[in-house]
Parts: sequence; C-alpha cells; structure tokens
Amino acid sequence: MSQSEPTPEVYEQDRGMDAHNEVMREIRAEKDASYDPHEPTRVWLDEDNTPDGVVQSLTIILNTGGCRWARAGGCTMCGYVAESVEGGSVTHDALMDQIQVCLDHEREEADEPAELIKIYTSGSFLDEREVSAETRRAIASEFADRERIVVESLPDFVAADKLRDFTDRGIATDVAVGLETATDRVRHDCVNKYFDFADFETACTTVRTVDADPDTADAGVKAYLLMKPPFLSEAEAVEDMVSSVRRCGAVDGCHTVSMNPCNVQRYTMVDELHFRGGYRPPWLWSVAAVLERTTDTDAIVVSDPVGHGSDRGAHNCGECDDRVQKAIKDFNLRQDPSVFDQVSCDCERTWELVCEEGSSYAQPIVD
Repeated sequence: MSQSEPTPEVYEQDRGMDAHNEVMREIRAEKDASYDPHEPTRVWLDEDNTPDGVVQSLTIILNTGGCRWARAGGCTMCGYVAESVEGGSVTHDALMDQIQVCLDHEREEADEPAELIKIYTSGSFLDEREVSAETRRAIASEFADRERIVVESLPDFVAADKLRDFTDRGIATDVAVGLETATDRVRHDCVNKYFDFADFETACTTVRTVDADPDTADAGVKAYLLMKPPFLSEAEAVEDMVSSVRRCGAVDGCHTVSMNPCNVQRYTMVDELHFRGGYRPPWLWSVAAVLERTTDTDAIVVSDPVGHGSDRGAHNCGECDDRVQKAIKDFNLRQDPSVFDQVSCDCERTWELVCEEGSSYAQPIVD
C-alpha cells in the first residue's frame, strides 16, 4: 500500500476531518523520492535538559514505513512521512541495521556513550505495525546500559507492557507525545490530528502506573507542542501555547514540555499555504515570549526552533535571529528567563504590531 492511500483503521470519516485528509493525500502523492530501509533518516549528538539534569544525548530518527494516520491524510504540517520507506513496513533486520549505523556514528563523533537516547520515527515508535515488538525489545536490550531513553508515540499506542520492555532493564523511559496543543479545537481543525487532550491525560495515567513500580526504572511523559499551526494569527498562537504549556505541566506524569515552532516542510498543507503567501512561520520573539511567560510551570519547558532564521522556519528580521536562537538554547539548559533580557532588536516593535493587528481571518502579516 502506498503512503498516499488511507487505511480503514485511521480514516476519520464523520469527524470533520475528511476534507483535510483528501487534500493531504493529494499533496503527499507528489512525493517521488525513495529511501534506503537500512539507513536512518537522521542521527545527531546534542545536549538535553532532563529530570536528572543536562546530559549528552544521541537522537535517532528511524526510517520506518511511516505514520499510520498519515496514510489517511495526516497532519497539516508534517512532512516526515514523505521520508518514509515505500510499502508501509520495514523489517526487523533493516531497523536494527539503522540502529547500528547510529551507534557507529556515536563512536566516531563522541568521546563516550550518551546517557540519553532519543528515538523518533515518522509516526509512533510504540505502534507495532511500524516497529514490531521484536524490534522494540531488541532496541531496549541494545541500550540497556544507558541512563534514559525517549520514545515517540501517539497516545493510542501507549501501553504499560511496552514501556516495561525498557524500565525492567533499568532504563528510565519517557514517552514523547505529539500533543501539538492542549486545545482540542486547534488540534482538530488546524493540525488535523484526531485525538483529544483527554487521550493525552489517559496516556499519562498509563505511564504513571509503570513509574509507580518500585522495582523498575522511572517512567514519564514529554509533551510536544506546535507553535502556530496554520489558520492561527501570531497572537492567537502565542496565547494557545501559553495555555497549553500550563495545562500540560499540570498533568501528573508530564515532566517536560517541548514547545516547538512550526516549520514549512515539503509535501504538506503548510507548504502549499506558504507558497501562496498564506502562511508565515512564527517569530522567534513569540517563542521567547512563551518561554518567559511559562517559567512558573511545574515542568521543564524547552524549545527547538528547526530551521531558525530561514524563510521556512521561525525567524525575525534576519539580523537578530542567531542571537535570539542562542538565547533560546541557553534557556533550554538553564531555565533562566533573564537570558532574553540580553537580546534586543528594532524588529521587536514590528513583531508587537503584528501581534496587535494580526487576525486569523486575514493573516498572515509578513515582514
């Protein structure tokens, strides 16, 4: 089955999402690239702020058969499915080859093994149609000597037995949930994501049951939020993020909130809107504003503006982009909002005017 064909399990008829899905399938059908199932999509080393402090991390994006929801149409901003292997599945051996490539990269680039492993796919690591139980357990065994692992999943696939494959081996385990927003209306209508905030809360409850076991390692949740999906003004996007960060931080079991600005990816509805002048990625000043306003949240709050400073990523005027990005990365590690007092630019007034005058029915106001 090709990536442009829906599967009955996820096609959301009668839920008001059919129109978005039809458009998204047409856009995704334009993809003609192919990818090697034995090579990961990406791998890199970095630093991350965790409940145990700032640690070295190895981030792995596995090249899988793609997100199940994306085959029905999927999220308006997500182009990762366009990087998936054709055919809808990748074998266990091929996925383990990808893991080996990542370990080889780590040995070449790092002085010592990273304490934190982060594993993402174009969909859900815990979806056994994407990553089999055999592969999940083999990966858990491979990284049993590390301190912590993050695996990405939609709430549907979060189950205690899957997490115990890791926690029973002594690996602190976090589930990264692509919540995007705590506002159901925005998630459904702007992002075209089918689940509700209540489903996120249920997933957190499941993770807490694993965390409560005194004989295994810790387990927690990392919420991923999306700043400024299509059809929101700049000011609406800021307010939605402030509210969402606080609501996530109030859910037991959610210890980290990663609030990330939307960037323009190929083969997406956002790309089509951007090409026609109907979408501008958020300002970096907006990212800073949300981080400053949510420092009282009972969670680690971070942001990673992908493609910052470019037309397709979060950006300001071009002169101050790198300085503001550096302040954001500094905030991620120190959680100190005073870092933003050290950056300023004349374009901040332009951003303020955009927030004051912009409206979702006549957006975007562009610089």
